[in-house]
Order: sequence, then C-alpha cells, then structure tokens
Amino acid sequence: MNDPDSSLPRGVSLIGCCGAFCGTCPALADHSCKGCKLGYEDGRRDIQAARCAMKRCCMMEKQIATCSECSDYPTCGIIRNFFAKKGYKYKKYRESLEFIRAHGYPAFISATQTWTRAYGALK
Repeated sequence: MNDPDSSLPRGVSLIGCCGAFCGTCPALADHSCKGCKLGYEDGRRDIQAARCAMKRCCMMEKQIATCSECSDYPTCGIIRNFFAKKGYKYKKYRESLEFIRAHGYPAFISATQTWTRAYGALK
C-alpha cells in the first residue's frame, strides 16, 4: 500500500529526512512532537518555515522522501554536519539511511516493527 497521494510505500511519510522513524517515536505518540514531515504535504505546516535545513532541502528543493534518495548524499554538507553531531541517535539515523539506500523503504519499514523509539536495530 502507498502513502496518501504518493507512489511511495505506506509508512515512508513517517521516515524523517535524516532516517528517524516517527512511526515508533514516543514523542509523536504523546503529541509532544508533530513528526518530522507530517502536515507539510496537505498544507497544515509551511515547509518554508521549517527550521531543519535537511527537511527544507529534501522536501522543498529536491522533492525526495529522505536523504537516502539524494545523489549528493555522499558529499552533502548538511547531512555530514548532522552525522558529525555527538550522540548515539545520530549514528542510528545514519545506519537507517544507509539501510534504506541498500535495501529500500519496504525492508526498512518492516525492520521498524519492533522499535520503541525513532531508531532501533536493523537486520
């Protein structure tokens, strides 16, 4: 099945441009976060006002679902700076994007079914 108004598999709208998976994130479930991409396609949120440079690049400029699809991925300064941040989650988000690049969105979404946060184990 596909996401509404999209040719992408169901659930891709819940993957942040950086590889975070909002579908299993407690912050989305408890409404303390609006999700990385939700609300932009239907106009409830303004992508031009988004503070995240990665999100603006993916969604507005390149019109792709995640950085994993970008031909500039290996050399992109935005994603390289993001991955250079300290913290376990940034390593996991990188792993997610690399997994998507290697195996595709359906395999990634399948892998997230046991997660309890925006990142988890990939098999």
